Amino acid sequence: MKEMTENDAMMRLSALCSQAEHCVWEMRQKMQRWGLPEEMQDRVLQYLTEEKYVDEERYCRAFAHDKIRYNKWGRRKVEAALMAKRIPREIFQTVLDEVDDEEYLKVLRPLLETRRRQLKGLDGYALNSRLFRFAAGRGFTTDIIRKCLDDDGWQEDDADDEFLA
Repeated sequence: MKEMTENDAMMRLSALCSQAEHCVWEMRQKMQRWGLPEEMQDRVLQYLTEEKYVDEERYCRAFAHDKIRYNKWGRRKVEAALMAKRIPREIFQTVLDEVDDEEYLKVLRPLLETRRRQLKGLDGYALNSRLFRFAAGRGFTTDIIRKCLDDDGWQEDDADDEFLA
């Protein structure tokens, strides 16, 4: 196999980044798999950053938006995923702080409603604790979960009334 040059790496990665958002860590991982020396990796990353092919904040915004809206993730799960991608805390913290609580509630309410219908024969406390654990497992914060459960005031007899109507 032909050894990859610095220019080849720049062209391949810039083409990749122009198709979808990627972070610095993903680009570095790819270059390590290609066996590029670290000095070359640094120069390629500098080029990609200067030319705005890679932008950590832009990546963070897209990642958080997609994971919250389409994967139905909460703040904690998005934070963990961004930390795993080695995004600096200052960047993802500001991006996640910009997400309104209403956005999380808009995602969480239908999830809890669906889950509540799946849980049959539980009293109010057991039902709420199961729903709470479910939402926490999806990465939602305690205050958002509590707000959602308190606002809706779900009890087992509410679920029975829904089927009688």
